[in-house]
Amino acid sequence: MLFQPAIIALLLASAVSVLMLAAAAPFALQLVRHWDIRSGSERQLQLERRTYLMSTLLSFVFATQLLALLLFVFNADKMSVMFVGAMCAVGTLNANEFGFPALISQIGVFFLAAAWLVVNHADSRAYDYPLVRVKYLLLLGMLPFVALAFGLQLEYFLNLKADVITSCCGSLFSGEAKTLTGDASAMAPQQAMILFYSALALVIVAALFNVRQPRGGYLVAGLSGIAFVAAMIGIVSFVSLYVYEHPHHHCPFCLLKPEYDYQGYWLYLPLFSATASGLGVGALQPFARIPSLATIVPQLARRLSWITALGFALFTAVATFMIWNSNLILLEG
Repeated sequence: MLFQPAIIALLLASAVSVLMLAAAAPFALQLVRHWDIRSGSERQLQLERRTYLMSTLLSFVFATQLLALLLFVFNADKMSVMFVGAMCAVGTLNANEFGFPALISQIGVFFLAAAWLVVNHADSRAYDYPLVRVKYLLLLGMLPFVALAFGLQLEYFLNLKADVITSCCGSLFSGEAKTLTGDASAMAPQQAMILFYSALALVIVAALFNVRQPRGGYLVAGLSGIAFVAAMIGIVSFVSLYVYEHPHHHCPFCLLKPEYDYQGYWLYLPLFSATASGLGVGALQPFARIPSLATIVPQLARRLSWITALGFALFTAVATFMIWNSNLILLEG
């Protein structure tokens, strides 16, 4: 299993990320202790030169982590044909106990990496680099999460056995399952639709308001997180049913399969992009009053708010089109 090209790429990307962050940790500690942009000392000049290089390398590392999530899910779906009982990525991830923890940790790293890239971009545009200490403290805080994601992926892939009989998505995404996914599957369609459209409407309005008056970064970030959860519940509880035109097929992973025209990518790409942008708006908010960022942060917040609003609006439009275009009737008019 380890010699699958996608698995090798994923493990290499995670391993390089951990090694890069671990190698940067001593420099980050030194920088946090000794950085002083007003100083003209030789040590400060060395720190500045190394910071330019390190920030570029770390930006590449975190950008790689954004793509790694897409590759991880895509690979899990493609590998489902190797396991008896697997119909989609759920079966692959259920092949051992590390599959879903690896996926969840990779999602967490995705959002952390996106937030760091936003903070780094803001800092690089200011003349005095006021967020250098902040972003390298964030780097130190992110290192355990990136290492955990790598460890879970490694354990998952090392323990994949082709002779394992795994379970299909019907056992996990079923109203009878005593899990969070089971609760989402069992939610009444009308109740789920109200939660779904209310959360999405709120975050779109908040993001558009923040475009005009970029002062509500925390609100946009909080609502983005809520909308993400509501969107995932909506996909499991009713959107997937309309796509499959089956009242009991709740799997959010089968949407990615070719027999459903890869429709899931039209949902998940704008959803994850919008959520990451919304969280990025919140990540910038604490630095809005720093003099050198007084104009930069509002500009970036407006752009990210636009991406948030458009991303959630696109996600809503795609989901609504799937419902409208379906022959399934869940709600009696």
